[in-house]
Amino acid sequence: MHLVTTPRVTFLRQLSDGILEHYGRGRMIVAIDGPLRSGKTRFGDDLAEVLRERGHRVFRASMEGFHRSRAAQDVFGVDTPDRYYRYGFDESALRRVLVEPFRMGGSTAFVTAVLDPARDAWVEPKWVTGPADAILVLDGRFVLRSRLAELWDVRIALDGEPTDPADLLAYAESDPRDADAVVVDDRDPEHPALAPAGRR
Repeated sequence: MHLVTTPRVTFLRQLSDGILEHYGRGRMIVAIDGPLRSGKTRFGDDLAEVLRERGHRVFRASMEGFHRSRAAQDVFGVDTPDRYYRYGFDESALRRVLVEPFRMGGSTAFVTAVLDPARDAWVEPKWVTGPADAILVLDGRFVLRSRLAELWDVRIALDGEPTDPADLLAYAESDPRDADAVVVDDRDPEHPALAPAGRR
């Protein structure tokens, strides 16, 4: 499939070429972080399409599919931005059913979502498999926090200052733009660009 060339697609092709320079064979994970409503999911979707255009098998996942249920979050106390930042996502499930089996390659199956946060309901696990050579594109809030950052082969941070209280806590503790990440200014989605050198 050949995508229609637009300034956004051209930028993503250039970004993909840079990513693929460091990718030989096997499994690779690209993680995308950024403040609330910064366009992480769209960016991940579009990047995945460009990587597919380059002939690679690509899977998509989002941290939205790895929320803890509201009941599980309540175990950690009252609903506050701090609780959401620290305990809103089930990182154990993320590692156990997605990252670790994906890394094993071959016919090992993995799951790309465990919860529908809009319904606060578990989703029936859909175990998927792929070839030994594949790329996973994962987007989500806090995905470049220090305790997760080393899981990813490529780290992309969408530029922008946090305004949501949970994001303010996260950025004060560990700014994703400083996590050895490629920093992308996507505030004009039709004309994304690499952020200035001081932000990369």
